[in-house]
Amino acid sequence: MTATISKKIRTRPSPGADGPATVTVVISCYNYGRFLRAAVLSAVSQDDVTVDVIIVDDASTDDSRDVAELLSAEHGNVRVLTHNTNRGVVETFNHGAKAARGEFLVRLDADDMLTPGSLGRSTRVARAYPSVGLVYGHPIHFSADVLPPPRLLASAWTIWPGREWLTDRCRSGINVITSPEVLMRRSVLEEIGYQAQLRHTHDMELWFRLSAFADVAYIHGADQAWHREHSESLSAREVNVFVDLQERREAFDVLFAGPAGSISEAGELRRCATRALVEEALKTARRELDRGAGQTDLFRSSRELARELAPGVVGTTAWTRLALRPGQTSRSARFTAAALARRIAARLRSELQWRRWHRTGVY
Repeated sequence: MTATISKKIRTRPSPGADGPATVTVVISCYNYGRFLRAAVLSAVSQDDVTVDVIIVDDASTDDSRDVAELLSAEHGNVRVLTHNTNRGVVETFNHGAKAARGEFLVRLDADDMLTPGSLGRSTRVARAYPSVGLVYGHPIHFSADVLPPPRLLASAWTIWPGREWLTDRCRSGINVITSPEVLMRRSVLEEIGYQAQLRHTHDMELWFRLSAFADVAYIHGADQAWHREHSESLSAREVNVFVDLQERREAFDVLFAGPAGSISEAGELRRCATRALVEEALKTARRELDRGAGQTDLFRSSRELARELAPGVVGTTAWTRLALRPGQTSRSARFTAAALARRIAARLRSELQWRRWHRTGVY
């Protein structure tokens, strides 16, 4: 791999050179025939790059395969791979990624779309900095039928040494990337391996693994993709607060059991990630008390996860705060000055994090 940069860089975008980059867009599809055409057209209509699209239909039971075959007939740069049995999102993407031919690779769910010029903006920064293996930008989350208008002019680039970016992610324990806004350098992906078999955090683990071995770039000012939010999506149907915590823990387990576990910083990064998850689990349990819900299933599960990750947390101040004082009820605990202050502080932190993410791509 190309040697990484030595320090974080923020710079103005530079013009592209050396002709158009080649990008393969892998579109995973399961029963999203009604969205598929829009996803494919958003990829094949990209300017300033040479694009090919691989649709991988994961044994859909709707008209997805027919739509995919029609799109392939209409566009010479669209191929279709099909599964006779449902293999899940990880194998579906990996199947397409292993058939990719482009210098760069994009993973696009069939219900998401790329904004105009997205791939040109991403490949320009990746070509300007050959050590970059992961480029991302701002995604527009939407649920209405009409697409929100995107910003199309990049105002700046930030490039991190990959392990500096990874250190920040481990310290927070949080994924800052949705998915369709990412462009990967295919040679790096081939070297470190494809997506791991994780149910909901396979993307998070892959972004973090890429950053362990390549630098990371962020595009400021432009919107790189549209991410559709709807009740039928996998995350909407199957992810709640505790599942998210638990599966981020699994993502870190897989990350450091794999190639990233061999880097010199792995031990400290693993400890950082564990501390972050323990703190979040305790805060999640505390919020249940502060809102007057009492010792709910979420309270007990979160407290147990904190104890499991760090047995030494038992008896600490953070742990003892999870017990009600004698004579105190869950309802009365909700209205203490401390509980009110914590709720206000948590709301402010969340708002500030949200604003920072929209500006910078990180929390």
